[in-house]
Amino acid sequence: MAKTKKGKKQDKQKVIQDFQINKQDTGSAEVQIGLLTKEIKELTEHLMTHIHDYSSRRGLLKKVSQRRKFLKYLQAHNSKGYEKIIKRIKNKKT
Repeated sequence: MAKTKKGKKQDKQKVIQDFQINKQDTGSAEVQIGLLTKEIKELTEHLMTHIHDYSSRRGLLKKVSQRRKFLKYLQAHNSKGYEKIIKRIKNKKT
């Protein structure tokens, strides 16, 4: 079922609040990883029902690559933050 713009915006704000470091943080690597993880999950669910949607599959691969780059950056610059976010992502998947 498709969400309205208002519902999508609220979901995005919730993810930002879950992953932000401080109240004004909206663009840190942690927040970006959280947003990409949410989008990856949504695209994965979409592709399970729409198997031949190749443009969405390409978008999914781009988002996975982007998230991997953010994780690699975070690992190099903030190893404690990297470990923390990996645990959070794994817990959200189950």
